[in-house]
Order: sequence, then structure tokens, then C-alpha cells
Amino acid sequence: MNTTQESAVVTRVVAVAADASSPQPGSRIAGLGAYRPVTVVSNQAAAGAAGVGTAWIEQRVGIRERRHANAAESVVAMAVEAGKKALADAGAEADAVDVVILATCSMPSPMPNGAASVAAGLDCPAAAGFDVNAACSGFSHALAVADALVRAATARNVLVVASERMSDWVSAQDRDTGPIFADGAAAALVVAAERPEIFPIAWGSDGHQAGLITILPDTGHMEMAGRKVFRWTTSALMPAIHTACQRAGIDPRQLKAFVPHQANLRIISTLAEAIGVPGMITAIDVVTSGNTCAASVPLALHALRQSGQIHSGDPVLLFGFGAGLTYAAQVVLTP
Repeated sequence: MNTTQESAVVTRVVAVAADASSPQPGSRIAGLGAYRPVTVVSNQAAAGAAGVGTAWIEQRVGIRERRHANAAESVVAMAVEAGKKALADAGAEADAVDVVILATCSMPSPMPNGAASVAAGLDCPAAAGFDVNAACSGFSHALAVADALVRAATARNVLVVASERMSDWVSAQDRDTGPIFADGAAAALVVAAERPEIFPIAWGSDGHQAGLITILPDTGHMEMAGRKVFRWTTSALMPAIHTACQRAGIDPRQLKAFVPHQANLRIISTLAEAIGVPGMITAIDVVTSGNTCAASVPLALHALRQSGQIHSGDPVLLFGFGAGLTYAAQVVLTP
């Protein structure tokens, strides 16, 4: 470490310590960013590899196309691009970031962690960096941690990035996973707020069923018991959704939008129908993005805001669920 870098570390530690004298009343998402890989994989290509028909894919999971990362689009590289866009959206500089949290389950190796490399790629001097692996509910887990860090005055600005290269972990020949999983990244900058705009999370896990989604050690590829996961998601998780609304102090009828993990169109539609809020917008990004695991919720949120269907201050319900089995529901206000 050279003298300039050492000075940056000292300056950042002193600045954060000075701000840690009192808790913050709340936190908010100040900016969103997204990165979608260049390569589009059609249903025709995915169906051919998996030995199924294009109609079978669309009818079963509702996906028409998905994005696969190329050699240059690593988990870290995509995270850096999404992070840059979130900072730009918030009008913030990289050197204002105290912590980088990377939500991912698709890093090629457990060491080094991805977040430190993302912080380096963004040129965030002295930012703490750590990864969160809660699979498809990872973004909401990381967002809850960021909210807690800011409200506790442990950090002032936390960049939460979800980035996945799921195409590395599935076999294109496996019809249960190959046509479904895809790649991408999205990010949110969390900052202090005068009132809460990220509300308390309702989360949990069912480790007794962890074997329903796993990586096989002999092949290194994902195996998923899709029907059992569908039944678990659509039957066991509604209480978490209602708890998240209660903790936010809002009636579900006040929700402007529902932003679930983009597992497949059938699950999304079933959950939205169960919530039963007339006029509530349901984010459907899976049709053109596939299942991007931890990145799917923020990618769908970003797309919904970009389309103009939701606006600043609108309450939306984020809902992630997946391998572990993990789940997380939380209400946030649209940045």
C-alpha cells in the first residue's frame, strides 16, 4: 500500500467514526443501476440444447429469451458496471461509499470474495467489502444489512450489488435448469434518511429442504426439484409477505407494485393473485431476462422504474426466495 492509499484509509476511517456518534432515523435507496449481458439467447437456442420445444419452455416457465455473460462479463465486472450506474443515478461519487455488499451465489471461487474486487473496480478507497450468499433472496438480505449499517451509523453510504453468472453453474442439456437460469447484475445505493424508506425485513429459511436446490459435487452443475420448490413457494411463504407489510405499517392495498424473484412466470402469477390487491403492478422481467437468481429482484425493480410504471415514493414489496431454502420480504419506497 502506498502513502496515498494509506492516507485514504485513515481519512475514511476518521470520517466514518465522526459520523457514528448517533444512530440514524432511517435509510433509503438513493439510486439504482443495472447491467444486462450483451449476448441474448433465444428460446430456439436454449430448447435445442435441452432437447425440448420452444413452446415447452414458454408454457412451463414463461421465458422467451435470456442473457448469458461472455468471457469478459465476470460476476465482478458486471457488478462494477451496475454499481457505476447506481452511483450515477444517485448523483454520488465512488469515494463516498463506505461499504460494498455483493449478493451472489455464483462466484467461481470462495476466495477472494467478490465485494472487495468490486470496490477496487469502482475506486472506492478503503470501503469495506463482503459477500452475502442467500441465493435468490440475496439482494433483500444484503439490503437489510445495508439498512442496519446505515441506521446504526456504522456506515454512511452502502452500495448493495447483486450479480450472477448462473450460466456457469447449469448444464445447457438439463431442461430443468439450462433454459431457465441466466446472468446479470443490479445495484442500489443505500444512504441515511430522515424517515425510514427501507422497512423491516421478514425473512427466514427452511434448511430441512435445502437439498431441493443444490450443486452436484460430481458435475459442478445445479440440480433443482422444481415442482417441490413451486409448492413450497406458493404455499408456505404468504405469511412472510403479510408480515413485511405489517412491519412497514401499511395495508397491502397501499402497495403500488410487487417485485418478486423472477423464478418463473407461473410462480410470479400465483403469488400476485394470492396477495389479491386490485390495480397492483407486478414486475415481470423473467420473460426477457430469465432467472438471474440474486440479481432478479433489483433488475426487475430497475426495469419497472425505467418503464415509468412506478415513481419516486411509491411503496413496493420486494420478495426473494430460493436455494437454502431462503426467503425475504420487505417494503421499500421507490427512489
